Amino acid sequence: MKDKVLRSYAEMENVIARTKRESENSKKYAVQNFSKSLLDVADNLARASSVVKESFSKLDTSEDSSGAVPLLKTLLEGVDMTDKQLGEVFKKFGVERFDPLNEKFDPDKHFALFQIPDPSKPSGTVASVVKVGYMLHDRVLRPAEVGVTEGGPSEEPEEKSGGE
Repeated sequence: MKDKVLRSYAEMENVIARTKRESENSKKYAVQNFSKSLLDVADNLARASSVVKESFSKLDTSEDSSGAVPLLKTLLEGVDMTDKQLGEVFKKFGVERFDPLNEKFDPDKHFALFQIPDPSKPSGTVASVVKVGYMLHDRVLRPAEVGVTEGGPSEEPEEKSGGE
């Protein structure tokens, strides 16, 4: 009888611990789908900001008779502020962006779109980032879309022999 009581008590402790862990994960990752939906919006906003900055730097302000330059400058500042604010909101809820340029390719965090012949870098190095990736706390929300080098010195045999 004592054994049954102890086993029941241990099982209840396990259920309580599991329920607590699941509850914490539910709270921690509740914004996952919502955050995922906003990632393309964040990408487009960042793209718009960089294109406007690039175009604005090429403008000849001396020939601005219509006063469009101050309006464009205000628009650029507004887009920049919105982009920064969106980044702060993401960070507040645990969404962090990552840019894996020059990192070793990691299939858990990166999605390879193409290969780039580059003998100057080790094979399997991220050489180009098409879309940055995002993490939600410790989970990959969206893998980074990348181009990976091929043809350089390979580091894979050393890692496999050391890891196994």
